[in-house]
Amino acid sequence: MSAAGGDALSRAPVGSPTIGVQAMMLREQVREQGAFPVWKRLADLGFRSVEVSQIPLTPDTVRDIRRGVDELGIRVAAMSARMGPAGGPNDSLIEQFDKVVADSRALSTDMIRIGMMPMEALESLDALLAFSRATEEKARALADEGIGLCYHNHHIEFARIEGRHLLEIIRTEAPSLRFELDVHWIHRGGMDPVRVLADYAGVVDLVHLKDYRVSIPPAEAFAALSAGDRARWNEHWSTIVQFAEVGAGNLDFTAIIDQALASGAQHLLIEQDELYGRDIFDCLADSRDRLVAFGYASLL
Repeated sequence: MSAAGGDALSRAPVGSPTIGVQAMMLREQVREQGAFPVWKRLADLGFRSVEVSQIPLTPDTVRDIRRGVDELGIRVAAMSARMGPAGGPNDSLIEQFDKVVADSRALSTDMIRIGMMPMEALESLDALLAFSRATEEKARALADEGIGLCYHNHHIEFARIEGRHLLEIIRTEAPSLRFELDVHWIHRGGMDPVRVLADYAGVVDLVHLKDYRVSIPPAEAFAALSAGDRARWNEHWSTIVQFAEVGAGNLDFTAIIDQALASGAQHLLIEQDELYGRDIFDCLADSRDRLVAFGYASLL
């Protein structure tokens, strides 16, 4: 189980870091209902910060999220943008820079995050260097506007090129870039989240709180195995590593959160890429309750 321990007062950080929600998980609800009703449910659960991702920032959506800031007190921790051509739910820093800046100001956030590099940047060291240097240019341009730019990792950034992790190459070649470290993907990449958070002290502003669960195959998997259906069994076996509610998996969130705060993170954001049939608000409530039990009520 994830570690619990300590009381909320003993963990109160310097400054005002918060635990909030990565709204990627709520994109369908926003599409169906609009942002404000969804933000209201988050407020009712006790959250006061949100990271916006994979939610197209139309004028109506910006207006609704702004209303959430003003009426519900839900701060926008960060917005998402992409280093590629326009298209998809996140706007392009290459082709829509002015819109990204305008939306950031409209929502009173001073942080933009890149969810992942373009896949083409993985093709070679030269391609990765080109991505890193282009990102450095955008980080400097955003800094001129009073906005920070963070890069979010998956597990692929812990592959090595010439003995160096991709994430470290990006850090070296884009010195103005900040980081959003995702503890599930760090662990899935074969690294220790606490150690990586310590290594990125001073340059990590955002952290994704996402647990790592190993599940037992369901009954239908064993039925397939008994029937000699290896293909069906293998399908189930390939999904035993899961995303999980905070505290429902194997990561040590006491150590993770303490190190995240020590490393200077300002927003710790609950995220769960797959829900396995559960309701998203139930998952968020479970994560929140466990974080309170672990001693982090002061961050909510």
